[in-house]
Amino acid sequence: MPKSKGQQFPPQHQEQQPGKTEEMNPKPIHEREEGVGCGKLKNKVALITGGDSGIGRAVAIAFAQEGADVSIIYYNEHKDAEDTKKRVEQKGRRCITISGDVGDEKFCLDAIEKTVDELGKLDILINNFR
Repeated sequence: MPKSKGQQFPPQHQEQQPGKTEEMNPKPIHEREEGVGCGKLKNKVALITGGDSGIGRAVAIAFAQEGADVSIIYYNEHKDAEDTKKRVEQKGRRCITISGDVGDEKFCLDAIEKTVDELGKLDILINNFR
């Protein structure tokens, strides 16, 4: 829900970065409730780094709504990643979560291999991790 005039949100700060969506107040809105996809990504598979929260979560949900299966890479925000997975699956699509450091080349190659092994292929890569 958009912020209305005069509405104030409590200060937000998290020492650990990336931050955790579960600790935010109010919680961010990542999808439009009334949204219905057109199948633009039907049967595609997307791998999204930083897919556990923020823009990455919104992209994962939007892609699922458009018919894509999703693989998300995240660092250590397990609860956020599981919430994203649940939201993707509520759209009727498959989602796998892969925890690790995208600064490690072997991890990245393993994540691609896991995505292809579990979801059958890889069509789209979204580099969203900072």
